[in-house]
Amino acid sequence: MNDETKRKQLNRYKAFATGLFLLMALIFIMMTILEKRMDSHWIGYVRAFSEAAMVGALADWFAVTALFRHPLGLPIPHTNLIENSKQQLGDNLGGFVVDNFLSPQNIRPYIQKLNLSTFAGEWLGKEKNQEILIRNISDIVLDILNKLDDAEVSRFISRKVSEMAGDVKLNKIVGNGITYVTEKNDHQRMVTSLSSQIKNYILENSELIKERVRKGSYTFIPSFVDNKIADKVTTGLSDFFAEIEEDPNHEIRDLITKRIQEFSANLAEDPQWEQEFTTIKNDLLQPEKLNEYSHDIWASIKKTAIEELQQEHSSLKTYLSKNLSEFALNLNTNETLQSKIDNWVRVTAYKYILKNTHQFGNLISSTVGNWQGKELSEKLELEVGKDLQFIRVNGTIVGGLVGLIIYTVAHFFL
Repeated sequence: MNDETKRKQLNRYKAFATGLFLLMALIFIMMTILEKRMDSHWIGYVRAFSEAAMVGALADWFAVTALFRHPLGLPIPHTNLIENSKQQLGDNLGGFVVDNFLSPQNIRPYIQKLNLSTFAGEWLGKEKNQEILIRNISDIVLDILNKLDDAEVSRFISRKVSEMAGDVKLNKIVGNGITYVTEKNDHQRMVTSLSSQIKNYILENSELIKERVRKGSYTFIPSFVDNKIADKVTTGLSDFFAEIEEDPNHEIRDLITKRIQEFSANLAEDPQWEQEFTTIKNDLLQPEKLNEYSHDIWASIKKTAIEELQQEHSSLKTYLSKNLSEFALNLNTNETLQSKIDNWVRVTAYKYILKNTHQFGNLISSTVGNWQGKELSEKLELEVGKDLQFIRVNGTIVGGLVGLIIYTVAHFFL
């Protein structure tokens, strides 16, 4: 119900209460005139009722009006109570809400009923809602990306890279990385691949080997002998590398592993290697180069992100949609996940509300206190003024009945 409707209702009830007072005043005047012209007992009773009813109506009109304004505009003490006591009213109202509505025993039953996971799962399970969520997230991220200062972001990246790389010892990283690879035995795949490639190269270039053998041979040795030697060399070498390729425990593999480990240890500990890598690092991290790298990195990231966010069916949005669907399915079917999420939400909400109850009280107090006094009076009168008019009506009727009783008692017993 809007304020205009409430105001019309209030005016209607005010008119009714005032009309009842005027009716009692009219009856009183009529009975006073009749009493002088007629000698009837009933006139005194009606006159006493209307007279007391007027007094009751006026008294309750004064009481109700004094809450919201000065009666007849007269600055009578202890009137216009709401405007004069708005700060105290706000403090009391805030304290009342906190003590009676935000106490642990009152909020706990409502917190325990929270089932956010079920609601979220049902909402996310709808394709339309997923599209809305992804579109809104994309718009927010796009807005942030477009508002970012590219130069400032590039400087930030450059500064952070410089800070992180300042104390980094590249020789130790590379050495430890090689050691890690050998400990996992991953280098054996490279040995196998190289052995296969060398073997194939030897077999595919047998004529080149023959030519090399003929060049290094004496002139008196027949060519067929050279060719025979070349064939033996080719076969021997290819067979040797084939053995390395096929035998995972070949002694050459062990030798290669040993040499790699020695190299990685030397790389990590030798001051000369440390100096060489430091020189390389310093060369790469020169301010102008680092700024250039940072600018290129950020430009590439931003361009890719904007393209992915602007395209309707980009790979990023498809990936997000797929994961949202899977998450929604888990929320709807995985009771363990539901329990964890709901418990976390309940505990967090319970702690947050209890921790900030005083803030709710302060909010109510400051809001009421910041209202203009007249505005506050009008707001409250619109909300409760209609019901308060019945006090005037009841005062009129009850006052009249009390006056009638007093008149009757005085007439018959006094």
